Amino acid sequence: MLSPEEFRGLLYRIKKGNMRNNLIQAPDRSMSTVLVIILAIFVCIFASCSANTEETADKGQKKVVTVGGSVTETAYALGAENEIVGTDTSSIYPKKATKLPQVGYQRQLSPEGVLSLKPNLVLTTSLAGNPTALEQIENAGVILEKVSNDNSVDGAKNQIRQIAQVLDRVERGEELVKTLESDLAKAKECVEARASKPKVLFIHARGAAVVNVAGIKTAGDEMIKLAGGLNVISEFEDYKPMTAETIVSTAPDFILMPERSLASIGGKEGLLKMPGISETPAGKTGRIITMDDLLLLGFSPRLGIAVNELCGKLR
Repeated sequence: MLSPEEFRGLLYRIKKGNMRNNLIQAPDRSMSTVLVIILAIFVCIFASCSANTEETADKGQKKVVTVGGSVTETAYALGAENEIVGTDTSSIYPKKATKLPQVGYQRQLSPEGVLSLKPNLVLTTSLAGNPTALEQIENAGVILEKVSNDNSVDGAKNQIRQIAQVLDRVERGEELVKTLESDLAKAKECVEARASKPKVLFIHARGAAVVNVAGIKTAGDEMIKLAGGLNVISEFEDYKPMTAETIVSTAPDFILMPERSLASIGGKEGLLKMPGISETPAGKTGRIITMDDLLLLGFSPRLGIAVNELCGKLR
């Protein structure tokens, strides 16, 4: 016998079409007809369940687990904090979000941790994993919604609108988008006031053993461009290990790092001890810029604020 939660999960998967092909392809015609009728009944029941769910949501009774720093930040900015029952470890803003139960890191979720909070919605991005964990969560009857995760201005706007739609706060979402656009306009003034583009090296570290530089098509690369800088790494995409030869040859005017990355290697003192760093213009002049991790890389409603802050520091 299925529990109510498992039954809702089954209906949800039918709605998404995961089981439709298997039913229709039944070899026996009469059996196929019966199964199609059953499917229709399930869909009707699910429509009723959906209506009940929407009524519950209207009463402010959603129970949401937000996964991903920008997702959590946006949900709070939309005014949904009373519906959030848990987050993941990347959700470090606002500070009150860190006080909630955590369900692991977004790329390695704990299904047990999620389900223990009895949510009816998990809101995340394409970065969430692993697939088995996500399947377990859905099988338990929890609706799983994934929003876009594009590190760009348009991507930030799209994510806000998608989350606002899921949380029934479309109007508030448009207000956030307008504020973001206003903040970006101010940042553009800062960028246009500068005559030249400073050369910037973006370093991301998780301790001294894992130190990478940001190539093109990364969040670090996009932030440098938005703030009016020039990423000195253009030969490859994604993040790759840092070598002394690469560092010296790129001759960056500034080195940019998330705060936690710099702290993980012993601060500025630890960075300057790394091969090649002290030989660069940035190392010689001490032009090492740090910013809050989520502000710098989140592409959240605070994107315009982040770009303006980075532009100012690059001046």
